[in-house]
Amino acid sequence: MLIGIVLMIVIHEGGHFLAAKAFGMKATEAFFGFGPRIWSTTRGETEYGVKAFPLGGYVRIIGMNPLEEIDPEDEARTYRTAVFWKKSVVVLAGIFSHFVMATLLLITVFSIWGIVATDDAGDRIPTLSLAMVAETTPSGDVSPATTAGFVAEDLLRTYEGTAVVSWDDFVEHVRADGGKTVLIGYDRDGVAAEASTTLAFTEVPLVVDGVAVTDENGDVVYQEVGYFGAAPEIARDHLGLLGVVGAAFRGVGEAVVQSVYGLGQLILGFPQLVMSVFGGSDEVIGEVRPISPIGLARLAGPMESTLMMLALVNVFVGVLNFIPLYPLDGGHFAVALYEKIRGHAPDVRKLMPVAAVVVLFLITIGLMGVYLDIFKPLEL
Repeated sequence: MLIGIVLMIVIHEGGHFLAAKAFGMKATEAFFGFGPRIWSTTRGETEYGVKAFPLGGYVRIIGMNPLEEIDPEDEARTYRTAVFWKKSVVVLAGIFSHFVMATLLLITVFSIWGIVATDDAGDRIPTLSLAMVAETTPSGDVSPATTAGFVAEDLLRTYEGTAVVSWDDFVEHVRADGGKTVLIGYDRDGVAAEASTTLAFTEVPLVVDGVAVTDENGDVVYQEVGYFGAAPEIARDHLGLLGVVGAAFRGVGEAVVQSVYGLGQLILGFPQLVMSVFGGSDEVIGEVRPISPIGLARLAGPMESTLMMLALVNVFVGVLNFIPLYPLDGGHFAVALYEKIRGHAPDVRKLMPVAAVVVLFLITIGLMGVYLDIFKPLEL
């Protein structure tokens, strides 16, 4: 996960850098991180290196700051003297790289592991193959599945001598038989076997017609049901190349919608988030919580889920950077577009307060994400 985040930053800045080089613009610095230099080397006219605080990266293209003083002999190679479409390519190349990376990551995942199958309601379709076996019950006792010796990839076949036709069918039997000793048939590596185990109990919300039942005080009513202690594999569709590519594009599109919504919630909920971090409700934190690389690394698991998460992170960062506020990439594009429409560059000094607010917001969100990931980590 951490390698993926570092590569995301490097590729983003590489997009700016390569576009600028392609148009003959002069890039004097290309760094990962901010603050004091840790290491650097100069190749040609560009200094490459790493700085102390790994909070992003940057490429310095001369003339991107309209107030910057430039050697007259380099003026023709500045960003500010370039035509609109070249400026647009340079500032949007970094944003574009995120959506390319997200698409490639999804293509990789769908090609290797397949696409999660869903029913008409959009719900995932479970199989009778076990994905994982819980070691303990919610109360801390050894789970019935572990007691009986079940392991991941076992394929359930029968329950008390009756064929099991679906995971929902199996769950209905288990829920009704809490406390009973039952015989479960299964296949392991193609070999049929049976195991008996005593089902435990667990409490779950009482649901009627898809709605949780509440009492006169508005509290959710719970019921005691049987507990086995395993989760199923999800059915997968394995498509050809065109199907995989189409699914990847749809996945990126859905992630864009989710990212726009999530970013909006984060901005609107920012005041409540700040108050919650300093002693408020954990419920608010759960709704609009920022996540730092620390939290992402902690959530990283099997390669499939890690690559999927990296794809979502790329989309979110791409959407964030597209916001037309200085000094984000979208802000630079907005300035270039303003210049194209009005025929002259705006007074960038008037944008400095906006830039300061944006930078302060991003730093605050980043620090809160780090704080929460250290002191109030997400439950795995």
